This record gives sequence, structure tokens and C-alpha cells, in this order.
Amino acid sequence: MHHEIVEISGHLMDSGVLARVLDDVLEYGGDYRIDRLDLGREHDDESAARITVGADSTDRLARILMRIQGHGVNLVDPGQAVTRPAPADGVFPDDFYSTTNLDTVVRLDETWVPVRQPEMDCGLLVTPAGVRTIPVSDVRAGDAVVCGPGGVRVVLPPAPDDHAGSFGFMSSAVSSEKPQALLVRQIAQQMRDVRAAGRRILWVGGPAIVHTGAGPAMVALVEAGYVDVLFAGNALATHDIEASLFGTSLGVDLIKGAGVPHGHEHHIRAINRIRACGSIAKAVDDGVLTGGVMHALVTHDKDFVLVGSVRDDGPLPDVYTDVVAGQRAMRAQLPGVGFAIMVATMLHSIATGNLLPASVPLVSVDINPATVTKLADRGSAQAVGIVTDTGLFLEQLAGELVAGYRP
Repeated sequence: MHHEIVEISGHLMDSGVLARVLDDVLEYGGDYRIDRLDLGREHDDESAARITVGADSTDRLARILMRIQGHGVNLVDPGQAVTRPAPADGVFPDDFYSTTNLDTVVRLDETWVPVRQPEMDCGLLVTPAGVRTIPVSDVRAGDAVVCGPGGVRVVLPPAPDDHAGSFGFMSSAVSSEKPQALLVRQIAQQMRDVRAAGRRILWVGGPAIVHTGAGPAMVALVEAGYVDVLFAGNALATHDIEASLFGTSLGVDLIKGAGVPHGHEHHIRAINRIRACGSIAKAVDDGVLTGGVMHALVTHDKDFVLVGSVRDDGPLPDVYTDVVAGQRAMRAQLPGVGFAIMVATMLHSIATGNLLPASVPLVSVDINPATVTKLADRGSAQAVGIVTDTGLFLEQLAGELVAGYRP
């Protein structure tokens, strides 16, 4: 057997993290021995464990060590990082270090170098300017890529302060039975704090924002400065523009709540009109688009990234149809983000969660509990889920943040 000694500290027992670490070791075909376990006595005390992890090959052991690092487990003797050249464009070395979304440092020439913009499921690229994550699609032949778990440490984000009030009691499992008014007030305060600190607020939105009639609330939040960048697909932008041009969303009158004659054509006619202008911004400049969320983003010089899918009609001219190019555009908007809120979209929420460092708080809001739980299940352990109606939530949030707002 090949062995390494690892250590972990934190709220190991009440969070269940120690059990998950040991389960992962066994699941990946390894074995373990707990050498030391120091349990905290008080509720706020941290615990610490030192564990010998073994496997029947160095390759299997390396995979196990990289796997359990996602829980904050580090080698007691990390040594130096090893780099190897990428063998071809878009290909990592076989034993590349697979990243987590936790804050990470790499030991190079006896110096611990922080990794820029941590992101899960990437490699670590070493350059003269430092170390950064890189997706496999962007690596180039000859790039220096960190290999194996040696010389790499991860840092868990601080545990939430249960007495601080900010998201403290939201850290339990997703539920529709929590007092929503209090949740909304906590989110609103978090957004005020992030804006006061000069950080950006990222929104990820689905078309239900428009379908539920919450478009005006979203516009108010943009105008008040609580939306710095929006990630969405073709659908949100299309139905928002349809609502502005025709007063409908998916052909349904947003005031009367009933279908209108030929309403099923409105979304494609809206797309066609914007395509004729060349872009959403040009449609605003030309006076074609005079209201709605996309109009507000353009007129207030806010960023947005629209990434499409195979089911899209059109799509709008601003939509990335190459998903790798869309990922790159989304990554380019992440520096400076201090808070993320994801509303009524599963796929874009999971995609964004996979790009974000674990240090960025994020909230997922949806009427479907499966949507808000899947985000955490896909690796975004910092995600807080709120099960509620999208329209009512956005109207309440706008009421908290925007002076004089009334739905």
C-alpha cells in the first residue's frame, strides 16, 4: 500500500464533513486510519483530524487525495508542486491536478502562490505572472500544468456565524416553510453590503421572471444599482423584449393573463425585429426597444451575457451559440463579483455555480425544490436555496431595496 498523511479542521462532526471524507476514500478504492481526532467541546469550537490514507497504487492515491481536497483536506507534508507541459492544445497531462472551487494556493520554489479565480473542474496553469485556473478547452501545447496533489493546499471558507443574522438560519436544508419576509430582508442587506464594499452583484435569470410579471421589479432593481451583470439564455431576453414590444410573454397578455390573437408569433417577431437592428443595444439606440429588463441594462451600462441552447428560436443576435465561447464570456465577468443570485433557471444556475469560487455567496430562488437543491448537489456547497414564487420574491426584494417601489 502507498500512504500519505492528511489533516482537516473545522466543524467536522456537526457538518458531517468527516464522514463524507472517509466515505470518499472507501468509494475510490482506498483505505484509511484515523491517527488523531481532537473534538471541540463548545458549539463554536472547531475539531481537527489527522488521517493516514492508503491505496494500492500511487495513481489511485493521488486521485483520492485530490478528491478529498474538495472537503478541505490537505497533505501534512505537501512538498513542492510538480508541473508538466500540456501534450497538445486542449489536452492536460494525464495526472493533472483537478481543481475545486475553494481558495487554493500552490507551492512554487518554497513560496505559496494564491490561485487566481478558483473554479472547479479545471487545471492549474503556472505562468511568470502566477497561477490561475484554466479549462481544458483553453490549454495550449507546452503550457505548464500542475500535476498530482503535491504542493497544493485548499482553504475552506469561514463557517457562517449563526449569531450574525446574515444568512445564519438559512443554512439548513432547502424548505418552502421558512419565513420569506425575513429571508428577503437578509438578502437585501447582503446586497447593500456588497454594493457598499464596491463589489459586483451577479444575477442569473430565467424567462419566468417575465412570465410571472416580475419584469418591472427587475427593471427597478437594475435602475437602483442592484444588478451589475446578468447571465441568461435566449429565452429571458426574448420574452422580455416581446413584453416590451407586444405586451405579451409567450403570447399571453401580461395584464389580462389571457392569450391574444396570433400571440404565439410574438416571440419570433420580437427576435426578428432585434435581428434587423443588429443587436439589443442598437435596438435601444434606434428607439425600437423602449422598455424592459434588457433596455434597462443597456441604458444603465450594465453587462449581460446570453448563452443559448439547441432549442432556441432565432436566436437574438447577442446570444452566444458557441457554448465554449459563452463560458469564456461568463468567466470574463466574474472578477469583482461579491454576491450571486439565481432566479428561476436550473441549467444556467448550475453552469454559473460551476464557474464561481466557493467564497462568493450565492442564493438560488425557484418554485421547484429540485432546482435549488441540484445546485448544491453539483458542487456549489455555499448555495442557499429558497423555494418560492419568482414573481412575489422579486417584488418583495424590490420593495426592500428600491425606495418607493410598488408593484
